Amino acid sequence: MNKEKNFVSAVIYVHNAENRIGLFLKTILAIMESNFEHSEILCVNDGSHDASVEIMKEVSKQAETVSISLINMSCFQGVELAMNAGVDMAIGDFVFEFDNTILDFADDLVMEIYHHALEGFDIVSALPGKREKFTSNLFYTVFNHFTDTSYRMNTESFRILSRRAVNRIHSVNRTVPYRKALYMDCGLRTDNIKYTVLRAKGKEDRRERKYKHRLAVDSLLLFTDLGYRFSMFMTFLMILISVFMIGYTLISYIAVNPVEGWTTTVLFLSVSFLGLFIILTIIVKYLQLLLDMTLKRVAYRFESVEKLTR
Repeated sequence: MNKEKNFVSAVIYVHNAENRIGLFLKTILAIMESNFEHSEILCVNDGSHDASVEIMKEVSKQAETVSISLINMSCFQGVELAMNAGVDMAIGDFVFEFDNTILDFADDLVMEIYHHALEGFDIVSALPGKREKFTSNLFYTVFNHFTDTSYRMNTESFRILSRRAVNRIHSVNRTVPYRKALYMDCGLRTDNIKYTVLRAKGKEDRRERKYKHRLAVDSLLLFTDLGYRFSMFMTFLMILISVFMIGYTLISYIAVNPVEGWTTTVLFLSVSFLGLFIILTIIVKYLQLLLDMTLKRVAYRFESVEKLTR
């Protein structure tokens, strides 16, 4: 069997996965050794306090041609930072990112994703062909609605990145807390493959669930226009109320002859609030521009890169 010449890295996120990591690591190890001449597996242990590490060390003894490394995070830091650490240390021409150790896909899907990337795609994702959870569906619906890119984000099991994509992401702001938002906005050619789910999904750790909820809120505020649009709506609403109060005060002064000093006080407060909310409108817009320039946008976008000569 002719094996692939490209050097391939597989980065696996592990957190309290003693019930799954053994089978998952054995499966990825077998795929790497059967299909690639040169490959490596980097297991990122994100503060596990079960037997995950011992199981990974035991499975690694079965490796023949694949290099297996264990990256131990100093404490639980979440999938985003942990996977960044793994990808930073990966040296492959292509890098697989496994954000979890749930083996709900057929073994040949890994190579299908790889071969699809060879067709000219820098990022290819595996999408589970099942109904999303309500919270996940709500998050992606809102996220996709309030972004201006053609790429639609979905729940992904794993993905592959070309070295060009890894370098491209590294050239952008590395403090971005949500990798998929960078992949969506990096300007490189992306695609996905939907697969049939073979097994039920395992349960998430409580700490992982809390982390994902915080990440979802942060991502909506940082990478979509949701927060900006809401703040602008409220600002313009308050401006309209201030203008209404100014008009109401003037009409009352002319027609009703209110208590002395009431007109002046209300008029002063209405004008003050009008000026305040106009200033807030400018500040909100200014902050949105700063966010776009420093975090959300890349300098340029392109669809693909074609090599015309050898």
